[in-house]
Amino acid sequence: MPRYSPDHKAATRRRMIETAGRRFKSDGIDGSGIATLVADAGLTNGAFYGHFASKDDLVASVVAQQLADQVAVVNSLPAGLASVEQYLREYLSPAHRDDLAGGCPSAALLDEIGRCDVTVREAYTKGADAMIAAIARHLDDGDPERTNARAIGLFTLLVGSLQTARAVTDPELSDRILEAAYANAVTLATAR
Repeated sequence: MPRYSPDHKAATRRRMIETAGRRFKSDGIDGSGIATLVADAGLTNGAFYGHFASKDDLVASVVAQQLADQVAVVNSLPAGLASVEQYLREYLSPAHRDDLAGGCPSAALLDEIGRCDVTVREAYTKGADAMIAAIARHLDDGDPERTNARAIGLFTLLVGSLQTARAVTDPELSDRILEAAYANAVTLATAR
């Protein structure tokens, strides 16, 4: 007889993914050891291996879940330019810039994901592709190729701009980066 119900095991796994996602985004993947990750989730090292084969397995699960959550937000937006502009404003806000742990996984982890094993990079590829498709649904202008190119451009503009705004030490420059990125993102989103 299992010690815990399947629901308990699934809830524990979800908690581990959620807390690890916050830790990875605030401290980096390499800066987050298994002991810290399991402590954040209120687990023991032994419990970790009951849910994940390795740290890379956890990282891939975190990346997949974080991007799936982001896709769900974009997919839930009502169609129309107003909701796109609101999303862009929130994404390119000082509050999002300052919230590493709760913010965009791409902006926080992309440099490390590029150096991860293929399992993590495949999870990211699937998530990024789904995010681009979600953005494209809001930008659809009847030309699938152009719509997809605009969605890729918007996705990369958002991520790169947020990374840059986080990296600079001058608060005024950081704010100007966010403002310019918003203006350029709106231009890209409304281009026909």
